[in-house]
Amino acid sequence: MTVRRATIEDAKEIFAIEMECFSVPWSLDSIETELLNEDNKLYYVVEDANGVVGYAGAWLVYDEGQITNIAIRPSARRQGFGAKLTSALIEECFKRGMHEIFLEVRISNLSALSLYRQLGFTVKGMRKNYYSEPKEDAYIMSLIKEEGK
Repeated sequence: MTVRRATIEDAKEIFAIEMECFSVPWSLDSIETELLNEDNKLYYVVEDANGVVGYAGAWLVYDEGQITNIAIRPSARRQGFGAKLTSALIEECFKRGMHEIFLEVRISNLSALSLYRQLGFTVKGMRKNYYSEPKEDAYIMSLIKEEGK
């Protein structure tokens, strides 16, 4: 298992993962734009022996990180890829001066909620009807950087 910064060459694989994982996936153009804007955006991929199996991204705004997406191919889930990938993203956000990291998650996504809680995220609120197809509320979760780390 390898975690590394995503490059523009990963765009098509990330798009394929989007298509597998989300009911409303990002377009290939959107993914390419995200990957090319490295000043305030951060993307990582996780690979196994067969190639890219997941990706995660964050927007960096002043001293806050906003996780945009975390996705692992269904065939590679429950093998630790999500935890390793998300941990690497969090670590880099904090290295870059972020003091708090936010994300939204479907309230029905129990496996993601469990992972985020294990990583130290707490629920801060809810966004009504945040998701479409199917329509569903989202929890707003955050992780605050511990002092001295």
